[in-house]
Order: sequence, then C-alpha cells, then structure tokens
Amino acid sequence: MTTLFDLPTLEAALPRIYQHMTPSSCRHWPLLSQQLGCDIYLKHENHNPTGAFKVRGGLVYMQALSERHPELEGVVSATRGNHGQSIALAASQVGLKTLIVAPEGNSREKNAAMEAFGAELLLAGKDFDESRKIAEQLAEERQWHMVPSFHKDLVLGVASYALEMFQQHTFDTVYVPIGMGSGICAVITVRDLLQLDTKVVGVVSTGADAIKQSFEHKRIIPTDSAVTYADGMACREPQQDAMAIIQRGADRIISVNDDEVAEAQRQLFSSCHTLAEGAGAASLAALRQERDQQAGKSIGLVVTGANIDRDLFSQVLQGKTPSVS
Repeated sequence: MTTLFDLPTLEAALPRIYQHMTPSSCRHWPLLSQQLGCDIYLKHENHNPTGAFKVRGGLVYMQALSERHPELEGVVSATRGNHGQSIALAASQVGLKTLIVAPEGNSREKNAAMEAFGAELLLAGKDFDESRKIAEQLAEERQWHMVPSFHKDLVLGVASYALEMFQQHTFDTVYVPIGMGSGICAVITVRDLLQLDTKVVGVVSTGADAIKQSFEHKRIIPTDSAVTYADGMACREPQQDAMAIIQRGADRIISVNDDEVAEAQRQLFSSCHTLAEGAGAASLAALRQERDQQAGKSIGLVVTGANIDRDLFSQVLQGKTPSVS
C-alpha cells in the first residue's frame, strides 16, 4: 500500500507545527452524546490560531518550501479563506510575501483576516476554481511560487491533528468534511499508519458533491457549480491525488444540505457552546443522518473551523439557513 509519508516523517514534522500552536483538544461532550445516543468526541480545530485546521499544513509546507528555495520572493494561492489565512501566516514566518486570490463576494471577515495575517488580497473569479486559475496566471507573471490546495506537505501538516485524535481516543468512526481533501486524506493516512480499524466517512455538501460523485463512480467527475454557504466545501474539481486516497481509504461519502448544516451549527452552539462555520458543522450533520446505525458507538467529529461571518451566524442562530446564489 502506497502512503504519502511514514510515521517517522510525521513525527519529525511536529516541532514545525508546535513551535507556533499547541495541540487542539479532542473533547467528549456528554449532552451532545445523550442527544444522539453515541459517545461523541469533537476535534476542536476551530480553536487553532487561524480558526481552522489548515494552519497545520501551511506551517509545514512553507518551512519546506523556504528550505528548498531560499531565493524565493513570494507565494500565490487561491482560497475561500481558511487555506489563505494558513498560507499568509506561515509565509510571514519564513519571510515570504503572499498574494491570495479569493472569489468575488467571498466572506468579508475571512478576507479581513487574510489581510491581517499579511496577505495581499485579490477578489477575482466567480468561485474557488476560477480563482485558482487566476492565481496560477499571476504566479507565472510574478515568478512567484503557486501554492496548491492539495500537496503531500499540506497533508503532512494536517495529519498532526489526526495523530492527536488517534493517540487520545479509540473511535469506531470519524466523520471528516471535505473541501479539496487534505483533511480526510490526513485522517486516512494516519489511521492506516497506526493500523487502526476506524472507519473514515467523508462529508460533502449536496450543492458541491463532485467528491461524492467521483467516489461512487470511481473516476473524476467535476461539477458545473458548487453552491453552498458552507464555503469550505464549495469545490467542483476534485484533485486526482486526493481522490486516489479517498477512493482507497474512505468507507463512504455522505452529502448534507445547507439546512442540515445550519441545524448542526445550532446544536453545536447550544449543546457544546462551540462556534463552527458551515463546513465545520458538516460532520455533525452527517452523524445526525446516521444516528440510528451509530447508536452506542464511539464517534469522532472533526470541527474543521470557526470562521463564519457574524451576519451569517446571526441568521443561523435565529433558526434560518443563509442563502447563497
């Protein structure tokens, strides 16, 4: 079986991450567990320095990049926000400039956070995939490095949260939201390196289900659109390398709609006092679908991020589902 990295490589990468952040908690929540009839542990990646799990990958990627190319002036990447914050923070740590391309109409608060971490921000493209193509053009024009959304070094960094989870608890199933795939690929890889029997279930949006379609048909199937207010899952062109790992190691892929995501956000807030962005609550939304078959089992839910605009979260708390076009 081919893996992206081995356990010693992962362990050697940990100091790069923990130099800038502490391990996030993986906490059992009794009330939430009672409500769903299983033992639920939340992996609180929403408590990280950038409010999301991606900072781990950025730190490892940028350190390795700067060592390979000490002459490099800057980096370019595309994002809906969490990846961009990660890259901006990590690039600043190694003295690199950052240009981030985000879609038009992107989250105002995520945009502000990326700029605060030092990024030059350009809003261009109707969605993430269009922004990515624009970013690639700008990287070529500036002769800067284009940071992809999926890369083995990004997965290596993200895998630190999976290692933390599996070293603390034993799970029957872990639910992981999917955007471009670094999170679920990290969980699958660490699960396999530790030779565990835990099932890994991916979660996508019904409005952005290219990963689910590709998984079920065993070939890459891009979609024409990715419409969901859970912007961390709004991707329409799966990456071949990510899909190969997901195809091999995921038990199944579940789709959740925006109404289900909003209800999961409300439940996380009321039962655990936990703030989750749309994608961050998707794992709970999926478990709610499967609560009967998971009765009495030990379940890990990855809360991937907390970065949701105040006006959107206000709508969620009022019992509404934010609309997107």
